[in-house]
Amino acid sequence: MNKQIRHGAAALALLLSTMTAAHAASYAFLLDGTHEDPANASKGVGAAVIDFNDLMHQLQVTVAYGGLDGVTTAAHIHCCTAAPGAGSAIVATELPTLPGFPLGGHSGAYSHLFDTSQASSWNPAFISAHGGTTSGAEQALMAGLAGGEAYLNIHSDQYPNGEIRGYTPAAPVPEPSGFAMLALGLPVLLLGRRRKNGNRGS
Repeated sequence: MNKQIRHGAAALALLLSTMTAAHAASYAFLLDGTHEDPANASKGVGAAVIDFNDLMHQLQVTVAYGGLDGVTTAAHIHCCTAAPGAGSAIVATELPTLPGFPLGGHSGAYSHLFDTSQASSWNPAFISAHGGTTSGAEQALMAGLAGGEAYLNIHSDQYPNGEIRGYTPAAPVPEPSGFAMLALGLPVLLLGRRRKNGNRGS
């Protein structure tokens, strides 16, 4: 009997881990002015990682950015565009900005864990557009992230409609790779921008 219980517990644990993995995805991507709609010439760059587990109702958003021409006024996740990696969509996350996002500066870092079972984590219009429930909003965002039809952008006083933007890749990345990209990608990009700007001045 004990052996059967152990086997049953092991099977249940495997099932739960499989279910969780099937409902969790991590997306790492870069932000700049060329991906805005319309594109702009901002010198700002950023890197972001979005981890979403709709089964656990957890959305982790981590962003680092620098070199903005203007000072930050808002940041949002938008979904879902008509085509992957192009176009614009309504704000999915709460308004007027991501909660706790640093405003009034040219650079910064941000991390926040959302409970997506709570209506307060969403733009009410996004919920209304997807069945009027948080579960409908979760399903829509999960599909948008996976399809490359969601993006995160940072607004500034110089670019009220968005200074830098990045679309989620059409395929999720392993979580460690995502955080490595966030940790290493932004400093490398900033260094490259400084060198490029320095060469222009010489």
